[in-house]
Amino acid sequence: MDPQATQLSTIALFCKAAELGSFTQAAQTLGITPAAVSRGVGRLEERLKSRLFRRTTRSMQLTDDGRLYYEQCKAALAQIDDAELAITGQQREPRGLLRISVPSTYAHYRLLPRLPAFREKYPQIELEINISNRNIDFVEEGYDIAIRLGEPPDSRLVARKLEDAKVGVYASPAYLKRYGKPVVLADLKSAAHTTLPFLLPSTGRALPWIFMEDGQPAEMTFKSSVRVSEDPLGALTLARSGLGLVQTFDWIAQAHAKELTQVLEPFAGRSRPVYILYPQNRQLSARVRVLVDSLLA
Repeated sequence: MDPQATQLSTIALFCKAAELGSFTQAAQTLGITPAAVSRGVGRLEERLKSRLFRRTTRSMQLTDDGRLYYEQCKAALAQIDDAELAITGQQREPRGLLRISVPSTYAHYRLLPRLPAFREKYPQIELEINISNRNIDFVEEGYDIAIRLGEPPDSRLVARKLEDAKVGVYASPAYLKRYGKPVVLADLKSAAHTTLPFLLPSTGRALPWIFMEDGQPAEMTFKSSVRVSEDPLGALTLARSGLGLVQTFDWIAQAHAKELTQVLEPFAGRSRPVYILYPQNRQLSARVRVLVDSLLA
């Protein structure tokens, strides 16, 4: 057999074992014996002069070198699959698993409502959606794309802007009837009002509220007696229930128009950018490309 073909076969075998975390399961999936999987990985380790797995009688985990090698090989095999599909014409119907990380606000009010139409158009694409407000590691966690609010901090990622999402300050009619409307920004820090800030997972500090004041951008943070962490939709629910004031995206407030009233309109107008992110060195598969194009459209 061609040595290069053998090497490619061994790499594919290794990737399946790494994906499933078991030689036995990899063997069952590939229709070979566990001993054949073990020998193949052993040859690969010998050629690389590095241990790829930590193996005990009870578990098997990738080493640091193994994890790095797995991510690079998995991306390379995906590119080969895409190239073959493009040549055979099957690329017209993208397929396979697409792993997405998205924050809760954008997930519930922007992304998830669009996915039924996307799935109808691309039924062969499997979707795995992680709804989380923390930053992810593409290599460690194996995501294809992430949607994030705010300017991307990592220059190693490709960032495509989806939109500039305007924000405003909102409260329930019951809250405003009881405590009155804030008229100027200073009212937000008065004892008469309760603000509902969201604590950023990365720092534990409150996300600043953003405004326009006298034609200039302004920010405020609050030492509130009520704070929300992990899920910013918690602050929204509290505001809808009449507990306080929340700054949220206009498209979220519009979905709850009967429960929320905007205040401080003269100080509105600021927005937060929303980006779709993916690694620079990763060739976009057809399934990733069609989702990116769909969202950008």
